[in-house]
Amino acid sequence: MPGLDRRSLILSGAAALAAGAARAEAPDLVLNGKLQQGGFAFGYTFPRAALAVDGVAVGHASTNGLFVIGFDRDSAPTAKLAVAGDIQRTLAIAPVSYDIQRIDGLPNDQVEPTDPVLLERIKAEAHRKAIGFASNVDADDFKDGFVLPVQGARLSARFGGQRILNGVPSRPHYGSDLAAPIGTPVRAPAGGQVCFAEANLHFDGALVMIDHGQGLISCYLHLSRVDAVAGKRIERGEMVGAVGMEGRATGPHLCWRMKWRGRNLDPMLMVGQRAPA
Repeated sequence: MPGLDRRSLILSGAAALAAGAARAEAPDLVLNGKLQQGGFAFGYTFPRAALAVDGVAVGHASTNGLFVIGFDRDSAPTAKLAVAGDIQRTLAIAPVSYDIQRIDGLPNDQVEPTDPVLLERIKAEAHRKAIGFASNVDADDFKDGFVLPVQGARLSARFGGQRILNGVPSRPHYGSDLAAPIGTPVRAPAGGQVCFAEANLHFDGALVMIDHGQGLISCYLHLSRVDAVAGKRIERGEMVGAVGMEGRATGPHLCWRMKWRGRNLDPMLMVGQRAPA
């Protein structure tokens, strides 16, 4: 038994040395991204390092040491990031001025629905979407950044605008609208797992969500066709669906949205960005 104890000590010591060597070879923390309301940060640190934002645990870095965090549309001026418990950063989050977006001529049931049957339908759809948003694949498919999901589109409404629908103040617009003809291909801007794919939703029309890892979910609304399949892997450039004007829409466009753990992000800020290596 003494020999076994000694062997265990040797093995545990070797494991500790290996972990220490890996930690010594990796940088403490490297960040890049867009530190602003609706923005994000990509990070590189120790593999599987624990992460916390504003004192709340938000998972771990990938096996490659990569991670993503996001800042909501109405983020506070600072965010506190903790990595591996002992690395602390206070990030200054720049404020953003948002548009006021007025949309008139919408059907009343797309602004203030009152029919009990419709309200039950909307509630059920919201529950299913919440399950999609709760997806949290252990991956770092965001690492190579994002491309535009629709080529040749016009940005018709920016992220974050305060919406006034039929004269009634509504929630802010949490997407970037890309106007293009009906049927224009919508392609995955980065790889991931499809965590939601449904047609005929009341507000969203046909909707697809893709989990790019660590709670970063991108969304594609008002599609005229759905090609992506829930539960399946999708690669950058593969078909998500096609531009439409289903649901609450006054013209053909893709509403492109992004969330990180419940925080609404501007997906346009992700285009062309890559995680540090």
